[in-house]
Amino acid sequence: LGRFSGHVPHVLRYHGRHREFYLATAVGRSVHTYNVKKLGIVAVSNTLPQDITCLAADRMLIFASYDNILHAFARNKEVVHTYEGHKARIHLLQPFGDHVISVDVDNVLIVWNIQSEEEYLQIDFDKATFAVSALLHPSTYLNKILLGSEQGTLQLWNIRSNKLLYSFPGWDLAVTTLQQAPAVDVVAVGLVSGHIIVHNIKFDETLMKFQQDWGPITAISFRTVMAAGSPVGHIALWDLEEKKLMCQMQDAHSTAIAGMTFVPGEPLLITNGADNALRVWIFDGPGGTGRVLRSRMGHSAPPTKIRYHGQNGEQILSAGQDGTLQSFSTVHEKFNKSLGRGSINKKKSKKKGLKLDTMALPPIIAFASEVAHQSDWDGVVACHQGYITCTTWNYQKTSMGAHKLRPEEYSKHKPIGIYATAVDITSCGNFAVIGMSTGQVDVYNMQSGIHRGRYGKETAHKGAIRGVAVDGLNQLVITAGSEGLIKFWKFKTKDLVYSTELSSSPSGILLHRGSGILGIAFDDFTISVLDIETRKIVRTFSGHHGRINDMTFSPDGRWLITSSMDCSIKTWDLPSGCLIDCFLVDSAAVSLTMSPTGDFLASAHVDDLGIYLWSNRSLYSLVSLRPLPADYEPSLVTLPSTCPMQDVDVSGDEEPCDEMIEYVSPEQLGEQLVTLSLLPESRWKNLLNLDIIKKKNKPREPPKVPKSAPFFIPTLPGLIPRYIPPEEENDTQSKVVNFGVLAQKSDFYLHLEEALGTNEYKAPLDLLKSLGPSNIEVELRNLAPEGGGSMEVMLSFLRMIGMMLNKKHNFELAQAYLALFLKLHLKILSSEPKLLEELSKLSMQLEETWIHLRALFNQSLCVLTYMKSALL
Repeated sequence: LGRFSGHVPHVLRYHGRHREFYLATAVGRSVHTYNVKKLGIVAVSNTLPQDITCLAADRMLIFASYDNILHAFARNKEVVHTYEGHKARIHLLQPFGDHVISVDVDNVLIVWNIQSEEEYLQIDFDKATFAVSALLHPSTYLNKILLGSEQGTLQLWNIRSNKLLYSFPGWDLAVTTLQQAPAVDVVAVGLVSGHIIVHNIKFDETLMKFQQDWGPITAISFRTVMAAGSPVGHIALWDLEEKKLMCQMQDAHSTAIAGMTFVPGEPLLITNGADNALRVWIFDGPGGTGRVLRSRMGHSAPPTKIRYHGQNGEQILSAGQDGTLQSFSTVHEKFNKSLGRGSINKKKSKKKGLKLDTMALPPIIAFASEVAHQSDWDGVVACHQGYITCTTWNYQKTSMGAHKLRPEEYSKHKPIGIYATAVDITSCGNFAVIGMSTGQVDVYNMQSGIHRGRYGKETAHKGAIRGVAVDGLNQLVITAGSEGLIKFWKFKTKDLVYSTELSSSPSGILLHRGSGILGIAFDDFTISVLDIETRKIVRTFSGHHGRINDMTFSPDGRWLITSSMDCSIKTWDLPSGCLIDCFLVDSAAVSLTMSPTGDFLASAHVDDLGIYLWSNRSLYSLVSLRPLPADYEPSLVTLPSTCPMQDVDVSGDEEPCDEMIEYVSPEQLGEQLVTLSLLPESRWKNLLNLDIIKKKNKPREPPKVPKSAPFFIPTLPGLIPRYIPPEEENDTQSKVVNFGVLAQKSDFYLHLEEALGTNEYKAPLDLLKSLGPSNIEVELRNLAPEGGGSMEVMLSFLRMIGMMLNKKHNFELAQAYLALFLKLHLKILSSEPKLLEELSKLSMQLEETWIHLRALFNQSLCVLTYMKSALL
C-alpha cells in the first residue's frame, strides 16, 4: 500500500480502442498502469528480480530495465521479451518502430530487434569524447536518432546505415534531456546549467534560449507553452511566442521532477517524482498556472509507525519520517487520505511554503487512535520525536486537531532534553494518557485539551516512561519505566495500586484490551506476557537477536506477533507458550499491526516507503499450528509486491510439514480406556423400549385389503340377469404357528453354540451388530428354551458379554444387550444356578469398570472446569 512513484520518469501511452490515455510508473520491481481520467490503477505487472531503473513504452509494449537486462511487458502484465547483451547498467531507452534502442553507462548503444530479441546494431562511443546522456528520435527523421553527451556535443546518426550524419558543436555544458518541439526540425535541449536551448537541427541554429535558476533541467514537455522541471521540485512555464517566463509552479513535488508530460489535446500536465507522488495538473485558471486536478501520493520518507484505525479492518493510519500522518485503505486507493504534516503554527507554515517551513514538527514516533466520538472531536493523539508537545489529529476532517497537549509548567519555555515518549487513548475516546522522558504521566481531556491530573506525586517513575496503557473499562492505567518497574494506577483517583519489578528494562508495552493481556518487550530482546488480573507474568519468550521494534496481538488475543532488528517476524501462541511461525524479511520491520478482523498483518520496513500486507493463511486453508522445533531455520520471504512474480500458484511446492496429516485412529487407544462402537444410537439406545415404540406405532385400524373384482363379473342364469355376490372370506385360522421340533436354528444361535467350544465370540457379536433393533430382540427372545433355545446358549451369550466388558470394546452395546437380555429372561436366569453364577461374575466386572470410568470422568470434568474458570 502507498507506493505510487519512484525516481524513474513515467510513460504516457494512448490506447486507440479505448480512446483513453494510460500512464505507467515504475514502483520498485513492478510497473503500475493508471488511467489518466481517474488516476485509478488498471494493471500491475509481474515483478522483476530487481528494482526497475529505466522505463519506456511504444504502442504495444512497455520496456523496463534493471541493471544490464531489458524486459518487455505485454498487456501491462507479463514479460514477453528479454534482451541480454549489455555489460553495464542501462540508463537510456528509446523504442524505435520495430526496434528498441538502449544505452548503458559504459557508453555502448545497442539496437535490438523487438520480436527476435537479436542485436541489430551495436555502437561503442569513447567515454572521454562523447559520453551519451540523452537520446531522441526527431519527428519525420527516418531511421535517425539524435544523441546528447556529457561533453555538450550532439550527434545525429542513421542507425540503418550505421553512419554519423552530423555533429553539433553544442554549448560546452552536459546535455541532461532532449525533447521534440511541436514544430518539425526543432528540438529542446536541457543543459546541466539550467539553460534550455530551442534548436533547429536542420540548419544547426539556435532559435531561443531560456534559463532556469534551480539547477539542471530534469524534464521538458511542450504544449502551447513549454514546461521545464528542476531538481528541487519546481516547474517553470515558458511562453514560446513572447520568449519569456509565463509562471512558476513552486513545490510541485518535494523532490526532483522525474517525469513530466502534457496530455495531447487536453490542458493537463502529468508529473511524478521520487517523493512517491503522481499529480495531474489542469491549466484552466487565469495567469496560466496549473492547479492539482488529481493526485496519488504516499509517504515521501519511510513510515515509522502503523496502526489499524477502527474495527472494520479497512484503514491503516501511518506516520512517516516526512512528518505526515496518512490513512491507507486496504480496499481501494480512492479511500486513501492524508491528514497532513504536523505544524507548530498552521497559518505561518502555509505562508512560508514547504521548503522554508521552520514551523514543521518532527516525525511522529508513537500515536493512538480511537473511533468512539471521532465525529465529535479529535480521535488521534500523537507524540513527536524529541518534542515535548503532543498533538491531536482529526480523522474525519483529515487535518491536525485543535489541541497541543503539554504540561502547564512548560507552557512558557521549551525545556531541553524533555520530550513525550508514550501515548494512549481511552476506549471511549475522552482521555489521552501521555508519558514523558522525565517519568511524568499526565491525563488530558481530548475534547477540551485540559490537563486532568498526574500519576504519582511528582513523577510516576524514576526513569523515562517506555509505555502507557489504559484498560478497556478505564479502571487501570499501566505504566512502564526504564528503571525496570511496571506500575498499576487507578485511572480515576490516580492512586498506585500495585508495582512489580521486571527482569530488565522494558523497551515498550502493548495491551490487548479484550483479554487483559499485556505484552512487554525488553532491552535484552526477550518478551514477557503479563496478565493484568493476577498481575503475574504468565509467559516469557526469547528468540530474537536484535531490538524488538513492535508487537501486535491477534484480535482474539491468542497470538503475539513481534518484529525485531534481526529482520525476523515471529508469531507466538500464548495458550501453548510456543513459537508457531517465523520468517525473515530483507529489511527489518519497523512497525506491525494486525487487522481487527484477523485477515491481514500489515508491516512497515526500514528504508521502505510502502506498507506491506500479509494474509492470515489459517483463515482459508488448513494450517497445523504445531510449535516450531528448536533448530528451526526460518526462510527468507520476499516482501509482497502489488502482484506475484508469476501467475502460477507457488503454494504447491511447499514441504508437506505445514499440511494436516490425516490421522487414522487405532482400534483402541489404551488398555485402560473403554471404546464405544461406531454404530448409530438408533441401533442400541431403544432396545429396552421396543414394546412401547411398537404400541405407539401400531395403526388404530388394521389395513383393509381392497376386494379385487373379477374381470368378467359372473351372472346368475334366469330371465333377469343378476350378478353373483362375491363370497365372504371366512378366515378365522390362528396365525400363531408352533414349530416345536421343526424350529430352524438361526445363524446367531449356531455361532453361539460353536463359541462354547472355541471361546471365540467375534462372529456372533459381528452378526448382532449388523441387525436392527427388532431383529436383535427376536434373536435374544429365541435363546430361551420356550423359544427353541437352551441353557447352554444362554450361558454362551453371557460369556460373550463378559468378553466385551473384558476387552472394553463396544462398551455401550454390551450394556444395551445385557439390559435387554435381563429384561426378557429374568425368570429363567433366577432359577438356574449355572446362569446365576455367570451373572454374579458379570456384575463384579461391570462394577469395577464403572468405578474406574467414573474416576476418569470426574478427573476430566474437574480439569475442564478449572481451565474454564481460571485465567491464562
